[in-house]
Amino acid sequence: MKPLMLESWPQAIAHLDADAFFASVEQALHPELKGMPVITGAERGIVAAASYEAKALGIGRGVPLSEVKKKAPHCILLPSDYETYSLYSSRLYHIIRRFTPTIEEYSIDEAFFDLTGLRRLYRCSYWGVLQKIQETVHAELDIPVSLGVSLSKTLAKIASKWCKPKGLTAIPGRKIHEYLAQTPIISVWGFGKSTTAFLQKKNIQNAYDYVRQPLPTVKKWLGKVGVEKYRELRGEAVYPLQLEEKTTYTSIQKFKTFTPCGDKEIIYARALRNLESACIKARRYGLSASSLTFIIREHNFRTRGTEVSLSRSENSPLILNHFLKTLFEELYQNSKTYRSTGVVLGQLQPTSHIQLDLFENPISVLKKTQVYSAIDEISKRFGKHTVFLGPCIMLPPYHAGIRSQTPERKTHLLKGETQRQHLNLPLLHYKGV
Repeated sequence: MKPLMLESWPQAIAHLDADAFFASVEQALHPELKGMPVITGAERGIVAAASYEAKALGIGRGVPLSEVKKKAPHCILLPSDYETYSLYSSRLYHIIRRFTPTIEEYSIDEAFFDLTGLRRLYRCSYWGVLQKIQETVHAELDIPVSLGVSLSKTLAKIASKWCKPKGLTAIPGRKIHEYLAQTPIISVWGFGKSTTAFLQKKNIQNAYDYVRQPLPTVKKWLGKVGVEKYRELRGEAVYPLQLEEKTTYTSIQKFKTFTPCGDKEIIYARALRNLESACIKARRYGLSASSLTFIIREHNFRTRGTEVSLSRSENSPLILNHFLKTLFEELYQNSKTYRSTGVVLGQLQPTSHIQLDLFENPISVLKKTQVYSAIDEISKRFGKHTVFLGPCIMLPPYHAGIRSQTPERKTHLLKGETQRQHLNLPLLHYKGV
């Protein structure tokens, strides 16, 4: 392994992170909310996103709204409007593509993109290119974003979070060590709590301590993933940009946080709704799971999980429901209060490759497949979870909202649209057609 890179810009990988994205979109749509503590997530009973005015009051993501009302009763609570957020996200990616076509849509409010060699085109530094992007986003979408550029995706991620909100940071090769020395190991992208705790026991407190370790030691501690992070932090671009939309999965996970609750039937209904959502996505991509994992999180954030392997791959909640019930009974405790549940469909494979068991009734399997084919068609016409399993009757209607006003995207429908199904057009402000 060669020492820390001395070259300034052998490549330039940038990362954009929208600041308090959901709350910022609400403030952009409703200018009267600017400068005010805005919180989204009222439909779930917890904070999904908090504006920086709310964060200044000590309110962070995942905090129950009951605590918010006690700590800052003047905060403005709004239910999330995910369709509008998705439209803003599409516009955000469109703006970035004006500057470079090489972009990875990492999440709804984050993107990686390659700026290598574009300084001559825009007649400015890479920092200057980021400034142009930031100004364009603010002018057209009126939301704040923070950007960072460096030699790898991991370093770019550190740079974008260096100075938030509305931050701009460039980390050239000759200054990598200065930034790593000020980056706690917990802040390194991809290092979770368990890995961080392990490294801290080895007296690794920051990213610079980590990259100073001998490579064989890092490999012994954390294996391949640890070596990749080691190289990324030293300025080598190990992780390529994922430019194509994801079309296949090795696993599908669905998690949902809700108002802390101790009612067994409601919590199981939440878990079953997660399972139904995961199966919908699996069927959409023609996949079936060979393992099922159930995860439950208590009010104090203690998390437990358990897994079962299936004798045959499956994507029908009618079948998987029985396994989920067993896993749920194994983990649920009457004396506890819970805040979230999660389901993971693992070891996915194409449904067309599934082999039936020798003594399995093929007619029964075909009927269940046809049932969910019909349900999927109904969902396309009338919305997700229009048809659901019995225990989910305990939950409020999936499409029920609690906004005092209907979102703008649903009040002005374009020609050919219905309330249930919208055209896939990234429009934000428009006149009726």
